[in-house]
Amino acid sequence: MRVAIVGGGILGLAAGRLLARERPEVEVVLLEKEADLASHQTGRNSGVVHAGLYYEPGSLKARLCRRGCELLRDFCAEHDLPYEECGKVLVAVEEAELPRLERILERAQANGAEATLVDAAELGALEPHATGLAALHSPRTAIVDYGAVSRALAAEMRERGATVRTGTSVRRVGWAGPHPRLELSDGTTVEADRVLVCAGLHADRLAREAGEPAAPRIVPFRGEYWRLRPERTDLVRGLVYPVPDPSLPFLGVHLTRTVDGSVLVGPNAVLALAREGYRKRDLAPAELWDTLSWPGTWRVARRHWASGAHEVARSLSKRAFVREARRYVPELAIEDVLPAPAGVRAQAVDRDGTLVDDFRLDVGRNAVWVRNAPSPAATSSLAIAEELISHLGL
Repeated sequence: MRVAIVGGGILGLAAGRLLARERPEVEVVLLEKEADLASHQTGRNSGVVHAGLYYEPGSLKARLCRRGCELLRDFCAEHDLPYEECGKVLVAVEEAELPRLERILERAQANGAEATLVDAAELGALEPHATGLAALHSPRTAIVDYGAVSRALAAEMRERGATVRTGTSVRRVGWAGPHPRLELSDGTTVEADRVLVCAGLHADRLAREAGEPAAPRIVPFRGEYWRLRPERTDLVRGLVYPVPDPSLPFLGVHLTRTVDGSVLVGPNAVLALAREGYRKRDLAPAELWDTLSWPGTWRVARRHWASGAHEVARSLSKRAFVREARRYVPELAIEDVLPAPAGVRAQAVDRDGTLVDDFRLDVGRNAVWVRNAPSPAATSSLAIAEELISHLGL
């Protein structure tokens, strides 16, 4: 029995490690198109381990985030990787945000996540440089290095006999009878009994070319970051977030301490002109056409044009970006921040313009397809791996 895994981000690696660990009789082959593992979403995020505050109770996100948080903490301890429960505060700066804090608290409690409402004085004790009317405190929110976690997952896979091939691009997933046949960009093929596709930014393209449904379509959103100068990292002890807009899957510009001691400011969320468009000038015409020809893209634009315009303004203006973070950390100044690398979020969008919020996993023809896995997918990765393996029918 051979299982092929497409994608060397944290989801593919977590699934491969679990298979190699729990089913040693199964031959596991993981294929990653880049020279390095975890090069895209996994390696280009802020390293937050989410506690499960926001997610609809009963959803995959709610269930797998809580389970994944526990598994990730244990994995980091087992492999001597940094895992710091620095805590997070969601800061309400306007009266209108207070009811939203209450609703998030209700969700957190329903999901089994520890959280408490704190007043302005208590917020000041937790984060002396943060200012607000009130805040929601999540003491178990943590930070890790997801790149280091991914490397440890890959090392364990190899130790248990699995194959991890980098620099190997899968052009198409086809079938030889009931069995998956992966066509590689160099003209060779890999045959398997089952295939698990964790292709991130290219998830929908591979699915469509294999005859799977066109929806949802991946629409890439670039998340741009700044970082605090080293002498100003004392502005933040842990994680300082705004109260999120419930109509959007993005959490807004926030300040995030990382395990190396630096502090990130961001991200925003602007449409990328390429699926791996980490710079404003990155343009892939065919990929942009793929985004713009999808009816859901235009329906999203019509529905969220005002918030989209604000995101673009923050992308074009450092001053506007910093102004957003100053709403809850007023001492932050424009000269306190330096450029930092951006990431691109693979956001699935349905034909009707719905921004798919929950994880979406499709099963069929001896294949499992990860069609939507945004945040908190990294937090949830070891639990998502359990879910994926359960669908393989081994």
